[in-house]
Amino acid sequence: MVKLSAVVITFNEERNIVRCLESLKGIADEIVVVDSFSTDDTEKLCQPFGVRFIKHAFSGHIQQKAWAASQGRYDYILSLDADEMLSDTLRKSVLNVKANWQADGYSFSRLNNYLGKWIRHCGWYPDIKLRLWDRRKGEWGGDNPHDRVIMKEECMIQRIDGDLLHYSYYSIRQHLDQINKFTEIAAKEALANGKSTTLLAAIIKSTWKFKRDYIFKLGFLDGYYGFVICVLSAYATFAKNIKIIELTKAGK
Repeated sequence: MVKLSAVVITFNEERNIVRCLESLKGIADEIVVVDSFSTDDTEKLCQPFGVRFIKHAFSGHIQQKAWAASQGRYDYILSLDADEMLSDTLRKSVLNVKANWQADGYSFSRLNNYLGKWIRHCGWYPDIKLRLWDRRKGEWGGDNPHDRVIMKEECMIQRIDGDLLHYSYYSIRQHLDQINKFTEIAAKEALANGKSTTLLAAIIKSTWKFKRDYIFKLGFLDGYYGFVICVLSAYATFAKNIKIIELTKAGK
């Protein structure tokens, strides 16, 4: 059986961290929490779980998660966000993988909880994530703030059963605040990568985003919150593109 390092990054996660760590009990051979100097009780709540609690300045989602993964004692990494937890089925799947590790990385679905409702459409499910992998075969990449594990070309990835349960938002205000924060980061990242856009593109992309998620990805089946999610997702697309335009103007 392989040894597994579970890695979690945190910042003011007292509302979520206990649930996350509870789901890792009996799964991980060590738990590493990399915290970007929380001011709440995150560290105190981690202590009963015997984690290695490391404070490290946040320099970006990709950078923080990559650094955190490097702190594990073992090469086999399971990475969770503090607002995520393993379902019972996923726990069993991870234990099976530990007992018979065959692939280079393992992916599974993520099920998002939005204001107390599990969202199964809107483009939010199955939301496949690769979070269990051999760090010698892959690393964190993507475009901030949308990080993902990127495996080497020759690597084999297997899908395993079970959901990663994600408690995404507790209020509409929290969702809006996150949209503002993430679109700011994404716009700066896009500009740094030489990307540009136009007002017409912003309108077309955001309109299509709502139609795709609400109609074609069956967001309407998630009821009231499905509509809210699809509207705010479209708004996020519009906001990101407008911010790229504004940053481009400022740069000129």
